[in-house]
Amino acid sequence: MNQEKTHSATIPPELAGQRLDQALATLFAGITRSRLQQWIEGGHVRLNGRVPRKRDKVREGDAVEILAPPSVDGGWKAQAISLEIIHEDDDILVINKPPGLVVHPGAGNPEGTLLNALLSHDPSLAALPRAGIVHRLDKDTSGLMVVAKNEHARQHLIAQLQEHGVEREYLTIVNGVMVAGGTIDAPIGRHRTQRTRMAVTSHGKPAVSHYRVMKKYRAHTLVQVKLESGRTHQIRVHMAHLNYPVVGDPVYGGRLKIPAGSDERLKNALRGFKRQALHALKLSLIHPGTGKRVQWATSVPEDMSKLMGALAQDAKAHSK
Repeated sequence: MNQEKTHSATIPPELAGQRLDQALATLFAGITRSRLQQWIEGGHVRLNGRVPRKRDKVREGDAVEILAPPSVDGGWKAQAISLEIIHEDDDILVINKPPGLVVHPGAGNPEGTLLNALLSHDPSLAALPRAGIVHRLDKDTSGLMVVAKNEHARQHLIAQLQEHGVEREYLTIVNGVMVAGGTIDAPIGRHRTQRTRMAVTSHGKPAVSHYRVMKKYRAHTLVQVKLESGRTHQIRVHMAHLNYPVVGDPVYGGRLKIPAGSDERLKNALRGFKRQALHALKLSLIHPGTGKRVQWATSVPEDMSKLMGALAQDAKAHSK
């Protein structure tokens, strides 16, 4: 990824009285006006040391400084990967991420990611850090994600995430039968000895999860979880900390639990579920363009739906 670049200039006499965005478009002819407007709205431009508005008028001798944010680079390429788009407008893109799709290129995943798919869907996202991705889901977690389409929206969404203005609800299947819902307030940080794992630790960052029992099966529970924070692996770590690990979780899940007397359908469903049973079900946020709260919901993917069906059928068969 490119490093932040600084551009500076002094307003000449012939541009005095123009709007800031118009003057910058003349001064920096190699940068599009829309990009300059995004940078102004995103707080990356200084006019005499202060953060201006794009409609502000400039005067002769005004000092302009642009701290251009890094653009997506790093050899990442656009790839025609199918995306399920739930909503799209000039500011944001909401997608339903399938399980198995990595969000961002990294070691071992240089391509075939959501970022590559986004660059193919909208090449202008290359102007934004991480192609507008402001939060992530684990590779094998499915569900709703929001992507910024301009710098103003990106900054707006980042601020909301930091201030807990983005509301996210997940559906998960855990091992064990929960008695009731509740709240877990337990800080999460890197595991002391296994650095690829997260753990509840007194030295971690604050993490709060509210959970509600949706349905009880014989040896499992369907749980809805609402996050206040967004720590790495938060739901997976918190559920494991409560001794109700997420079904199929390869890191925190523990041993596979198959209830006594299960039929082949349930046995095959549980043994064949090779990812964490976790889906980002609902997403709510303040729209960066309108200032109004908007929300979306989506159904669970087919593999998780089949597992829920097998668990429900097993529970019904043994309730007689």
